[in-house]
Amino acid sequence: MSGRTPSQWEELTAADPAHSTWYVERFRTLAAEGADIVGEARMIDAMLARGSRVLDAGCGPGRVGGYLHRAGHTVVGVDVDPVLIAAAEQDHPGPTWLVGDLAELDLPSRGVAAGFDVIVCAGNVVTFLAPSTRAAVLAGFARHLAESGRLVVGFGADRGYEFSEFLADAQRAGLVADAQFSTWDLRPFTGESDFLVAVFSRAE
Repeated sequence: MSGRTPSQWEELTAADPAHSTWYVERFRTLAAEGADIVGEARMIDAMLARGSRVLDAGCGPGRVGGYLHRAGHTVVGVDVDPVLIAAAEQDHPGPTWLVGDLAELDLPSRGVAAGFDVIVCAGNVVTFLAPSTRAAVLAGFARHLAESGRLVVGFGADRGYEFSEFLADAQRAGLVADAQFSTWDLRPFTGESDFLVAVFSRAE
């Protein structure tokens, strides 16, 4: 990892090499038990015309992107963890799954056209970013959106990234907050909310 700042997820998996496999099996077990693990994806699908282009940023083992692909969208998933990408390829064939650092996101250089109708960043991904890379990640999201595209980010409180700080970082990255919810099923966001789902568009 020389020359770049590792994410907190990379530091976690370096300290515990079994963590990624545990994470994959956790969601496979939940799915096998019939748990609802695609609530985020249903919200995203409702925002899109059929056949839209979606970037699943920090896609993990592919539960969100896999659902959206099956719903008829063109999906690209990016995650820094090769174990999670391997699981996504195995469990959810169809999307383009890529190992990559969101802080260095440049999909056209990897043969993938930018201009996404939605970028979704679920699963507390932004709280696993190295703090020094947060601005670069958000700016990369803005660059990869289509002109009328939207970014949707969801994460919990008390994870080292204050909601107010995140919203300010997003504004500086050229993003406009269009809506804020406290859950992926669109309950209102208040000052007491312990989770944020924020929907952004590109600034004019």
